[in-house]
Amino acid sequence: MPRNARAAAVPPDLREGVDAFLGHLSLERGLAKLTVAAYEGDLLAFAAHCGRAGFSRWPDVGLAQVDAWVRTLDRRGQAPASLARRLSAVRSFARHLVRAGLRRDDFTELARGPKFQRRLPGLISPAEVARIVTALDVAKPQGLRDRAMLELMYGSGLRVSELCGLDLQAIDEESGVVRVRGKGSKDRLVPVGETSLTVLRAYLAAGRPALVRPKTGSALFLSARGVAISRKTFWLAVKQAAARAGLPPSVKPHLLRHAFATHLLAGGADLRSIQEMLGHADIATTQIYASVERSALADAHRRHHPRGRKA
Repeated sequence: MPRNARAAAVPPDLREGVDAFLGHLSLERGLAKLTVAAYEGDLLAFAAHCGRAGFSRWPDVGLAQVDAWVRTLDRRGQAPASLARRLSAVRSFARHLVRAGLRRDDFTELARGPKFQRRLPGLISPAEVARIVTALDVAKPQGLRDRAMLELMYGSGLRVSELCGLDLQAIDEESGVVRVRGKGSKDRLVPVGETSLTVLRAYLAAGRPALVRPKTGSALFLSARGVAISRKTFWLAVKQAAARAGLPPSVKPHLLRHAFATHLLAGGADLRSIQEMLGHADIATTQIYASVERSALADAHRRHHPRGRKA
């Protein structure tokens, strides 16, 4: 059903509750417009379902309506990942109703989502990261730039968009941190290791000055045109460096962010600290890296332990 038609099918009181929650997401939590729009679509679909079932007020909606909606979406062939996302939106909304005093209980607390396998991030070893970094030609300004970006991404776990969007003021060398503008326009401070700082200094001394043009602004990482480097340009640089290092075509920038998390976890860091550094709003997102680490341990056991393989 088109969104306008869905909205028209929603009883006024249900629509008012959804609108108040969307305002909370936008104004208080600072979520991006596209994220808020996704919540709106999911919640209007659920509200329309409740309206068709004869419900016009949120205090009267219960678990049965959530379960019925999930079953309906499942019968229509909704992909498990999409169904899980829709249910997550309704869960967030239900918790908001409780916080706002509009309900005494969370009607989604016992709701059961779809069963599906989450895809594990790819694995890359510290030695393979080193091979990629050393494959760069640091005699060129672009090579100095790419090495600094790779070290910062692997050393601090930044997203590609965060990395490309850094400005000169984001790096605090004295404190050894970088200020990152993450999803939902939320800032966070992430530690920067000495290796990253060393290559950053080399780039700032000999790389960036060669890339500066008359209208260059304060962007930290510059393209050949003197403007902030694009994600596509960095993506190509990583692919080329990985190819020169003899690594498979599946290596891409985001794999370095995964490596940051899995290698920290393997070294003994706790999930909450990793969550903070990665900028994950939900600890459940970070827990996937624990699955990666367990998977790697199981694989090592199978390959190396005398009782790890079938006879």
